[in-house]
Amino acid sequence: MTVHSAQSDPGSTQAARTGGFHRLRRLGHHALRILTIGAILGVTFVVIGFFRFTDEIAELKAPGISADVDAIVVLTGGYQRIEQALALLEDGIGDRLLISGVNPSTSSAALRRATGTQSATFDCCVDIGYQALDTIGNANETADWIRQNNYVRVLVVTNNYHMPRSLMELSQASPDVSFVAYPVTHADLKTEAWLTDPVALRTLFTEYAKYSLARLRNWSGATTATGLRADAGEKQPVAATLN
Repeated sequence: MTVHSAQSDPGSTQAARTGGFHRLRRLGHHALRILTIGAILGVTFVVIGFFRFTDEIAELKAPGISADVDAIVVLTGGYQRIEQALALLEDGIGDRLLISGVNPSTSSAALRRATGTQSATFDCCVDIGYQALDTIGNANETADWIRQNNYVRVLVVTNNYHMPRSLMELSQASPDVSFVAYPVTHADLKTEAWLTDPVALRTLFTEYAKYSLARLRNWSGATTATGLRADAGEKQPVAATLN
């Protein structure tokens, strides 16, 4: 009887290792192609979404001066927002104005001086909100003010690039209220070469990213902070006093 050796064939072992290595390489190349295609699609989706966003805000137009609204809210933080809102109030648009998100160290007298507004306007018709820290806070602060005054139709004054996110957050906080956009425009996105302006491009893309994340948050139902100062409690916006 012939006894065969139990030792493995070195050639077969090397071939198995080589085959395994080639299979891993093929899998690696396949995964890399998938990742590359995914990255290209992702970038394409972001770019298309960004230009759709800029087209949307480029189309925003302020309503006629006779806009039928109960009141006005202006969200602080951008070019000529407060000045424009105060001018509308003095022109007879709405009964009251809420300036939301004012720094607690800023008095109504300082706001009046900075905007050149008449004292009588502040005395009778301006409320100042000191609790909002961000756009979500603006929406929650405005919601409290709306409930306090029973408003149903409110004019929103903010920069055009900030308007889509502002309207979304305001509608989330006050779903039964109708909000009318009054965009403040610093540059005409239809005629000016904003794509060659690094500051404008950065501002627009940053706002697009915030808007996209806010939409994703609302779609997912995720909870978020109130955007109000920690000591907000049950405080309401205060009527302006010249101190």
